[in-house]
Amino acid sequence: MVPRDSSAGGERRTFARPGVPSTMDLTDRPRRLRADGVRGMVSETSLAASDLIAPVFVDATTDERVPIESMPGHERVPVTEAVDRVEEVLSTGVESVMVFGVPESKDERGSRAWAEDGVVQAATRQITNETDAYVVTDVCLCEYTDHGHCGVLEADARSDPTLTVRNDETLELLGKVAASHAAAGADMVAPSGMIDGMVGAIREALDATDHHEVPIMSYAAKYESAFYGPFRDAADGAPAFGDRRHYQMDPANAREALREVRLDVEQGADVVMVKPALAYLDVVRAVRQEFDHPIAAYNVSGEYAMLHAAADRGWLDLEAAAAESLLAMKRAGADLILTYFAEDLADRL
Repeated sequence: MVPRDSSAGGERRTFARPGVPSTMDLTDRPRRLRADGVRGMVSETSLAASDLIAPVFVDATTDERVPIESMPGHERVPVTEAVDRVEEVLSTGVESVMVFGVPESKDERGSRAWAEDGVVQAATRQITNETDAYVVTDVCLCEYTDHGHCGVLEADARSDPTLTVRNDETLELLGKVAASHAAAGADMVAPSGMIDGMVGAIREALDATDHHEVPIMSYAAKYESAFYGPFRDAADGAPAFGDRRHYQMDPANAREALREVRLDVEQGADVVMVKPALAYLDVVRAVRQEFDHPIAAYNVSGEYAMLHAAADRGWLDLEAAAAESLLAMKRAGADLILTYFAEDLADRL
């Protein structure tokens, strides 16, 4: 029995169930806007294929495509197939790619990273000449150094784990890498090493070589994370010793992320990135509230791999879980998402 109370001038219904207020005004019914037809019109967050950037791995050491076992559906491609690989991405509706390179050789300083005929430079030249893709290039040294760290090492770093990368000496090299990518036709460069001052050094190098219009997407808040494992297999960039905790951020720190982003913005970053994304949505939201710059979120390899693993066991619907994860990143405040799910989700979006 549902009694009526007209004492307030309108119909009210009372409830006697435990835990439910005794009186509830049912003029406010959120479910009205969840019906098919209106549900999409009042959706607060949208996700489109044009929001996504698809990673592409180009390998100078192979003449054929090599599957990446820890990242199902992805592979390294030779330079000769870089255009074909990007065309595959474009055919899904995704418009942007991030090019990562595996060089033919490595050395102490990572000199192949800025070589005119380097793997990223050669691939970028072909892709920009033969496709309409928007090409972003990864600017870092870890794939190119024989020690796997993101810059020039301190003298005793191999034997002393408290020593790692020489910050200021690395900046000059990052500037050379970025300028070489821009000369090859990159539309945007993305420094990922978390080296203090990297955005300013790269902006200076780009401007000095008349690449004033090339924007910088900085990995501004990049954490030392357990979610990077599959990528290190894909790009052959795992450290040969030690780890990267002395230059990547502590996962415990959120306020520090705002400091890092502010420094990069002051140095000229055009887009700022938070990496990883899914476990750091609070950081994405905090950056969104503090800054007006476009924000990128990197849906990293480990996040991709764990959803695939769960789906393989029948524990979840892969496509639905992936779409929900990316929607969460947009809802938190990301404008762009770098994701290995880009092609898989483009048709759905």
